[in-house]
Formats: sequence, C-alpha cells, structure tokens
Amino acid sequence: MMNMRKPVFLFVLMLCFSVVSLAQTPAQTRSDLEKERASIQQQIEEVKHSLDITKKNRRETLGQLALLQRRLRLRQEAIANINRQLDFIQADMNNSWSEILKLKKELDTLRKQYAESVVYAYENRTNYDFLNFIFAASNFNDALKRVEYLKSYRAYREERAQNIDKTHQLLQNKIDGLKIKRVEKDEALAKQNKERQVLEVEKKEKDEVVSSLQSHEKELKKEMNLKQRQDQKLGNAIAAAIRRAREESIREAKKNAASTAAAGAPEKTDNAKTNPVASVPGTISSSKPAAKPADKPFDTRTDIALSDNFEKNRGHLPWPVNSGNIAMRFGPHEYIKGIVHNNQGITIECAAGSSVLAVFDGEVQNVFNVGDVTAVMIRHGKYFTTYSNLASVSVSRGQAIKTGQLLGKLADIGQLEFVLSDDKDHLFDPERWLRR
Repeated sequence: MMNMRKPVFLFVLMLCFSVVSLAQTPAQTRSDLEKERASIQQQIEEVKHSLDITKKNRRETLGQLALLQRRLRLRQEAIANINRQLDFIQADMNNSWSEILKLKKELDTLRKQYAESVVYAYENRTNYDFLNFIFAASNFNDALKRVEYLKSYRAYREERAQNIDKTHQLLQNKIDGLKIKRVEKDEALAKQNKERQVLEVEKKEKDEVVSSLQSHEKELKKEMNLKQRQDQKLGNAIAAAIRRAREESIREAKKNAASTAAAGAPEKTDNAKTNPVASVPGTISSSKPAAKPADKPFDTRTDIALSDNFEKNRGHLPWPVNSGNIAMRFGPHEYIKGIVHNNQGITIECAAGSSVLAVFDGEVQNVFNVGDVTAVMIRHGKYFTTYSNLASVSVSRGQAIKTGQLLGKLADIGQLEFVLSDDKDHLFDPERWLRR
C-alpha cells in the first residue's frame, strides 16, 4: 500500500509545481499591447514610405510585392493586437460587473440593518424608556455598562449610516468606470473595423500587383533564371572560400602547435645519466608527451571570443545598408504562381550606388567576382557574412574590419545579396540576426 501511495504523491507534487510555474509565467499587460501597437504602426509607416519610393518605377517588381505582403502581415498583427486589447477591456468590464453586484448586495444588507436599527430606536424613542433601562440596573457598575451600551449602539447606528454612504459612493464609482470601459470598448471596435476595411483595400492592391507581375511572367521568369544562376555562382564561391579558410586555419593551428612543442622540447642527453628513474625497468617517466596538433578550425581564443560575440548579437546586428527593403526573403518562396526560388540569403532592394556596410567586427576573408559584380566575404570567428552585387570595393583581403565600416558601393542592379553562413557551410536566415 505504501508503494502505491509514494508514486501518487510524487505525481501530485509535480503537478502542483507545474501549476505554480505556469501561474508565475508573466502575461502580456495592456501597457505591452500599447507599445506593440505603436511599434506595428511605425513599421506600417516605414513600409508605406518604401512603397511610395518603389511606385515611382514604371512597372511593378518583386520588391514591391514583398512590401505589400509585409504590410498585410503587419495590418493583420494590428488587428490581432486590437483583439487582445478588447479581451483586456472585456475582462475589466466583467470584473466591474462582479464588483457592482457585490456592492449592491452589500448596500442592500447595510440598508436593511440600518432600517431595523431605526425601527428599534423609534420604538424606544422616549427619554423615559432610556432612563428606565438605566435605572433598572441592579447596581452602579451595571448602570455604567448600560450607559456605555447605549453610547455604543448610537455609534453603531452612525457607523452604519456612514458605511451606507461609502458603499453607495463606491458603487457609483464602479458604475461610472464601467461606462468609461464601454466607451473604450466602442472606440477599440471602431479601430478594429477601420483596420479591417484598410486590410481589404490593401489586399486588392496586392492582387493588382500580382496580376501585373503575372502579365510579365516570361520576363520575370527570365530574370529569376538569371538570378538563380548568379546565386549558384555566389554559393559555389562562398563554399570554396569557406573551405580554403578552414584549411588555412587548420594549417596555422598545426604550425603553431609544432612551434610550441619544439620550443618546449628538452635537449637530447644521455637518459641514464640525466634521468635515473627512466633507466629503472617498470617505472613511468615523468616527462609529458608533446601536445597533439590541433585539427579544429577557428579554435583560437580570438576566434572563439569573436564567434561568441557574434552569436550574442543575434537579432541586434545593424543592417548592411542605411535604407532599403527585403525584396526576397531567405529560403524557398513562391512569389507568384509558377515563380519559385530558394534564396540562400536575403535580397535587399535599395538605390543603386548605396553604401554597403559591415554588420560586425571581423576580417576580410575574400574579395571575388561573381559575373559582372563583386562580392566581399568577412569572417567573424567561425561565422561568415557575404555582400554581393557591389560595383566597387573599399577593402582588401586580410584587412581588419569594424562594425559599420564601408565595404563598397552597390551596383546599378540595386539589389544587395546578403548571405550569412558558418564554417560548416550552414546557411542562416539573416533577417533573424539583423536588428528589427
């Protein structure tokens, strides 16, 4: 029986801890929702500004489509934010209703008690009755107690009257607060309705751009095929550069390990004379074996520290251009029906000739050509960032780079290919690493 109770007790204990931990999870507050709404509206305005710039082009582009899709996502987030605010308002209203009902019940009770005391006082209203009550005492102490009782009773009646006034005031405040909540709810519903109307208009605008792009499907497919070939060349060049960097790092590590071992090796002497312990059979020599040469790339203290700092700045890296918008996101996407592309980084659409900047400290690993344009690869410990489609370059191989340093100018194509990878050729979504 004891064996059965023990696991049941442990299960109940674990369940209690789980409930407590869930209860301690911080919930989103109304203040958080207001900050979130302000942030969403700011992003919508930024997208609107970018759209105004792209609309100056004679024909629609994938960059414009990406902006419209992002604006739709932000508009939906704004509506969801309003829905959460409405939940808060409704919860407050429900609590107010509960408190109002509770106060009404309490007020009725107080009024009933006060009415009973008034009736009693009326029935015993003459001074003769009060005097008779006092003089009916058996002794002087009993008379004093009766006097104190009458005073207490009078104070009780006054306190009941004051409590009625206070409770009535609290009730009125709650009713007024509930009216304010209703107005706030109506305003939130009006905002929600307006956002939904704007969403429908924006959906139509997006559909028009999609329709226009589909009318140029042949040209668009041709452009996407060119981009796919360009991306393949860039990917091959990145892989080759990372492989060479890895090999160079391993060679350098082995060279350093060999130099360290040679510098610390003892001179060749007669072992029997200098180390008598070594000449005794069955004993273990106290001399330590030479360190095994390193075979891991980017394993120095400097590289490890740089890699760690790069990882710690995930989500906070500055953008490689001062202004622009993402025309093509990371990974596979179907932009319009029949137009599919698997992007190895992100394609940032911006003005031709824009300055391209380093997103973090590092060293220029390579500068290479990809067709008619140039790419710069920077190593940040075991991580690599590549900036392609440059018309001119301001750095050279092996040069130390600081965050925000100018790398070059963007070519006339007006699209920066930004790729983020590591020493094992793993590709990452740069958008998740950049500052939002």
